[in-house]
Amino acid sequence: MLDSQFDIAIVGAGMAGLSCAQSLQQAGYKVIVLDKSRGLGGRMATRRLQGTHADHGVCYLRPQAIQFQELLNQLVDRKVIRVWTDTIHTLDLQEQIQPGQKQAACYASMNGISAIAKFLSIGLTLRLNHRVERIEARDGWQLYCESGERISASAIVIAIPAPQAAVICDSFDQNFVEQLRAVEYSPCISAIAVYPTERQAEVEKLGWKAIVCPADPALGWIGIDSTKQLNPVQPTIVIQSNATFATQHLDDPDLQQVGEQLLHRAAGMTEQWFASPEVLQVHRWRYAFPINPIPDKYLAANTANLLVCTGDWCGGNRVESAFHAGLATAKYLNERLSDQILPEQFWMQI
Repeated sequence: MLDSQFDIAIVGAGMAGLSCAQSLQQAGYKVIVLDKSRGLGGRMATRRLQGTHADHGVCYLRPQAIQFQELLNQLVDRKVIRVWTDTIHTLDLQEQIQPGQKQAACYASMNGISAIAKFLSIGLTLRLNHRVERIEARDGWQLYCESGERISASAIVIAIPAPQAAVICDSFDQNFVEQLRAVEYSPCISAIAVYPTERQAEVEKLGWKAIVCPADPALGWIGIDSTKQLNPVQPTIVIQSNATFATQHLDDPDLQQVGEQLLHRAAGMTEQWFASPEVLQVHRWRYAFPINPIPDKYLAANTANLLVCTGDWCGGNRVESAFHAGLATAKYLNERLSDQILPEQFWMQI
């Protein structure tokens, strides 16, 4: 029989939820992580298709703070990630590809960026495909899942996009809920295209791995995702829309046609053969980028039992923001529970 009694229940298996969970579990708390999806990582998402894979959410990681760099160094040592590139090209106002200036190293995973989440989840108690429909304050907290399972916990962390967290927390502390609802997001639509192996030689001649498109009416990113792999044999391209295009087409009934629009636009700017993939899959991200993140690294409800929300919308809007938010949330909970010794570098113990 599955255990259903925990010290801390964490809803959301993205960077914030997993980093919070590892820190607390290594301090001695009994922790469970629940997520509505089949896989881990949130927007650190990898799509498996046609014998290959592609990152259709977060494209790469570029650290800013020392602590996040230390995590990435550990992931490099474990061969989870590697330096992918230090140059991102730009599509200018004249629709010309301009060479990018060398910048800080951009890290990616040879096996897809979701491999980072899999590493961070090692040793944790997980319930995937478990959508939390509601929570109740009774004998601590009760979490009711769509599957019918009920989880009991002394404290809850909700580490998902703020609007989704607001739905779960709707009956508690209305000021808290209004702060969640006030966080806005821009959407994104991702098109993942896979090409015949014969095109690999053409990819190797291109001279670029990724292009940002700050002035384009539709495109936000064009990336040759297969270049992240050690020995790619099949070209895979990921095209991501900008927020304006995604807002216009987010709820279109034929999402495949929307993806084709992005693909043909990218082909017109780069290589015409991009318009003729063997496989094209499209994904909509309703909560892609927080527009107005809150300044703090978590948001705590005014409830008798501990209820905290966190994510990449706390203290920034990047994966690194989510990492720091998760650690700060763990510290806050620990101070109000048993005040155990939190590991300074939890990733070194995984």
